[in-house]
Formats: sequence, structure tokens, C-alpha cells
Amino acid sequence: MSSTVELTKENFDQTVTDNEFVLIDFWASWCGPCRQFAPVYDKAAEENPDLVFGKVDTEAQPELAAAFGIQSIPTLMIVRDRVAVFAQPGALPEAALTDVIGQARELDMDEVRRSIEEQQAKSEADGSPAAPGE
Repeated sequence: MSSTVELTKENFDQTVTDNEFVLIDFWASWCGPCRQFAPVYDKAAEENPDLVFGKVDTEAQPELAAAFGIQSIPTLMIVRDRVAVFAQPGALPEAALTDVIGQARELDMDEVRRSIEEQQAKSEADGSPAAPGE
């Protein structure tokens, strides 16, 4: 029994909302590097039972792949508190995956949210037309 969850557009939002830490492997059955990455991913899932390891089959779920702008597979994404904190295409070696998971665990999500808010405020200040009456 694999400890990874098959994510579809039906259960994706719920999974990401209900769990504060979700890893997502975007893959397809015809993709060689995806197949090489699968056992590495499954092993990490067994070693991190407290985290949710999801897989998105980009062939079966093109809308999800499109929603995240997935250009190449495999792409690994990590979502914490509904914020994508990591996204990288390519099959990660086991040590790199372990490292990335460790870094994502240590993130201060308050800080992450603050920097996102600052970036959003900056982009609104840079490029938006002035509100009426200004």
C-alpha cells in the first residue's frame, strides 16, 4: 500500500486545505524520469508519515497541470498552508529531496506570508492605475 495520494481536480483543493504540508509530484506514465523519481518519492513518503505526499498524473489531470503552469515533468511542488513554497522541475536525487523537505519543514510560514503580502503590495503599487479620486 503506497503512502502517496492520487490527486485529482475533485480532491485537490480539499487535500491542500485540510493538510498544512502537502508535497505534489506532477508526473506521467510515459515519462522516464518520472518513473525513476517515483520510488525515491515513495520512500520519502514512508520516511515522513506526518506529511501528505500527493501525485498528479498530468495526462489524467491536465487542468491541474495547467493551473500550476507545469511546463516539464516531473515537477515537485511543496504547498504549506495553501502557499506553494517550493516548485522545481526534474527528478530530485534522494539526498536533495530529503534536504528540500527539511528546509520546507523549517520555514516560518508567518514570514513567508509577510513576504508574499509585500510582493503583492509592491506589484499593486508598481503597475495598477490610481483609484478614482486620487
